[in-house]
Amino acid sequence: MINIRDIKKALGWEYKVTKPEFSLDKEIYSQFKHFRLPLILLQLIMIIGTMGYMIIDDFTLLDALFQTGITFTTVGFGEVKEISQPGRLFTITLIIFGFLIFTLSITTVIQVLARGKFLDLYKERNMLYKIARLRNHFVIFNHNEYSIQLAEQFKRNHIPFIIVDPRDDIEQIAHKYNYPYFIKEETYTEKAFLKTHLSSAKGVISLSKNISDSITIIASVRLYEKELGRKNPYLIICNAESQKDIERLKKLGANKVVAPPELMAKRVSAMAIRPDMENVLEEFLYKKDTPIDMEEIYIKDDSWFIDQEIKDAHLRDKLKVSIIGITEANGNFLQTPKSSTKVRKGCKLLVVGNQAGIARAKLLVNDTIRPDYIDSMNKKDKFYV
Repeated sequence: MINIRDIKKALGWEYKVTKPEFSLDKEIYSQFKHFRLPLILLQLIMIIGTMGYMIIDDFTLLDALFQTGITFTTVGFGEVKEISQPGRLFTITLIIFGFLIFTLSITTVIQVLARGKFLDLYKERNMLYKIARLRNHFVIFNHNEYSIQLAEQFKRNHIPFIIVDPRDDIEQIAHKYNYPYFIKEETYTEKAFLKTHLSSAKGVISLSKNISDSITIIASVRLYEKELGRKNPYLIICNAESQKDIERLKKLGANKVVAPPELMAKRVSAMAIRPDMENVLEEFLYKKDTPIDMEEIYIKDDSWFIDQEIKDAHLRDKLKVSIIGITEANGNFLQTPKSSTKVRKGCKLLVVGNQAGIARAKLLVNDTIRPDYIDSMNKKDKFYV
């Protein structure tokens, strides 16, 4: 028998909804408690009205219920059948209480909407569902002038990110600077980690001007990382103002620490000393949709490429990717290695090429099995020689 679900899956029509790790359902449901009294009074007046018509004018259950409904809502349909004088007095009383309950209900709705909490919770819930679909994103803690510039770079390079900041006007800030995802929460709390779907993130970035905030974030993220039992540690990037702070943050667990004054000084120095090289970097490395990219490739322990020469992979011929540097396991950097240089265990390759070629190179050099095309290309090289 043909299964419709299997057909949808084969055609790619099936969409899997990922639920957020932090649920706001309890907070949203708590907003409905304000409607309890009006609903109870509504049910009570319907019961009293139905029983009253049945007792006073001997209505059937359905006629009494219908008469109560049209009387309570004051739609003006008239009487289902002739009502006695006591029944009309009862109807007037029913109309008055119905009007009071209706007024109470409208007032309650206006109060709930005027407070804005219900709408804010609903908006945040929608945001959490959007964030739950992200994978390998970055969580940026704290909004400031650094996050504004960083967000622009991430958007140009199509890197997903979330801004986390506890300030009350973060929604207005997000709209102003076009942050696609944002969360109003204290940066170092577990609630912030759950709301940002940190378990699926690639890393976190702390852009606080206060080093104590960065220290707290690093410690909290590393502890959360251990609780999850992640195989791949988070990439943690922080900013600092002095060399002393840089060393402290690295010792605590930050992978990279950027000093804005030092970084600016290096860029200005490069512009002054080698202006042409700086123009090349601006054109190819920092530009949107650049044809050339530069990246480090870590060689895994079970890679076939270990103890092989660089030329054995034929990266330049096959993928238009060149190895321009090797960082060895002991930290030594080998600049512009020769084609006969052997790749050792635990090293990192600094490669240059287009993004698609580098992505394929990562898979190729870290495969456990030697690719089949290598032997055929080696034969061609021997033939031409």
